[in-house]
Amino acid sequence: MRLRPVIVYGAGGHAKVVIDILEVAGQHTILGLIDDDPYKIGTFFCGYKVLGDMRTLQDWQADPPAIILAIGDNHIRSRLAGRLTRFPFTTAVHPTATVARKVSVGEGTVMMAHAVINPGAVIGNHVIVNTGAIVDHDCIIGDFVHLSPGVKLGGHVTIGSKAHVGIGATVINDVSIGAGSIIGAGAAVVEDVPDGVLAIGVPAGVIKRVEPIP
Repeated sequence: MRLRPVIVYGAGGHAKVVIDILEVAGQHTILGLIDDDPYKIGTFFCGYKVLGDMRTLQDWQADPPAIILAIGDNHIRSRLAGRLTRFPFTTAVHPTATVARKVSVGEGTVMMAHAVINPGAVIGNHVIVNTGAIVDHDCIIGDFVHLSPGVKLGGHVTIGSKAHVGIGATVINDVSIGAGSIIGAGAAVVEDVPDGVLAIGVPAGVIKRVEPIP
């Protein structure tokens, strides 16, 4: 099998996990990393050289490699994806993740160890389905969403773009969470959550609005 060349964008904690997934999945060869921290350029991270920053990619000439955005912040991932439109994006799926056959997965999405995606789910672009997260049947997950470790979504849940569901949170069937909203760790979401708010607790309640980040 021919391995697909890929560059990992990011050299932080989240990137460690993405790199490990790419290595154990065995479908890519990592050419190096990109990071916008000038102090990291030229150093090695997880055994791979940090080749440069965004300008390094913008100066890339022929045959651009695939990119995977190893950035945990939803808004930063969104901005970077908007600036790298001439590059193809690839996905990273850990071998222990369980992905049903009738699932749609967008470009740039990462599924970590022991994640479960059940039939009928639609996963958007550049989504993070973190360690042990469960997405049950017929859920719709918008672009640039982050489902933290241990999140459990019931069936027919809808998550708006750039929303972040915190560690161990549970969302019951048929509930929607609005774009850009944040669900606190351990929350139990039992009714719809509007766009752009922070909701915490059991049952989850909105405590404040979240300022939109361009």
